[in-house]
Amino acid sequence: MTDTHHFSNLSANELNELLAHSKITLVDVRNPDEVARGVIAGAMHLPLHLLPLKYKSLPTTLPIVFYCHSGVRSAHAADFAVSNGFENVHNLTGGILAWGRAGYALTSHKP
Repeated sequence: MTDTHHFSNLSANELNELLAHSKITLVDVRNPDEVARGVIAGAMHLPLHLLPLKYKSLPTTLPIVFYCHSGVRSAHAADFAVSNGFENVHNLTGGILAWGRAGYALTSHKP
């Protein structure tokens, strides 16, 4: 269970289940050149360096899942969100690399 001081790590399979059965906010914190190579369907793009400026625009009523290339930057994003009062925050362990290794597809980013 997530409390106000921690975020949880999700595997690619857990994220796929969550996407199939729940409404969530999925946030890609990678750089624009990385996003151009593909995103997880339904993700919004918010580069990590802009998170401190734009985090207040993120919905707080749904679970929020951050992801990046390998899971390091998104863990920082999740930690930042939790430290700013967000609850039900998650990080995709292994990032988009793990998503791809698990056999899940990427889609093109639509700004």
